[in-house]
Amino acid sequence: MPTDIANLKDFPARGKVLSQSNGTAVFAPAGTTYEIHLKVADGVDAPLNVRLDAVLRGTGRKLWTVPSGGNFISPIFGSPRIVQGRIKYLDEKMMVVQAGTHVLIDLPENDDAYDMVNG
Repeated sequence: MPTDIANLKDFPARGKVLSQSNGTAVFAPAGTTYEIHLKVADGVDAPLNVRLDAVLRGTGRKLWTVPSGGNFISPIFGSPRIVQGRIKYLDEKMMVVQAGTHVLIDLPENDDAYDMVNG
């Protein structure tokens, strides 16, 4: 866990848990029509249909800079495959992306995973 970030609660993903079973939750971020299927940490039993703050985490496999704009998670229904948005926080090991909601992404260790236009 990085020590530079003040607190993971500085970047909440606000929304509601629509359902939860077998270690998976369907999360609907506030202000979106998304229904993201997420793996839930062991022992977490979130209340349903109640606005809450969550920490969404993922592991990056490939990173690109793109000339197009937009903040989104794709697909909007199901397990996330693409997270695109503006970086709100960055260090050597992770970044926080505003992609319709905040998502903490652990950066890949392999240099081949980075495809940056301007390095």
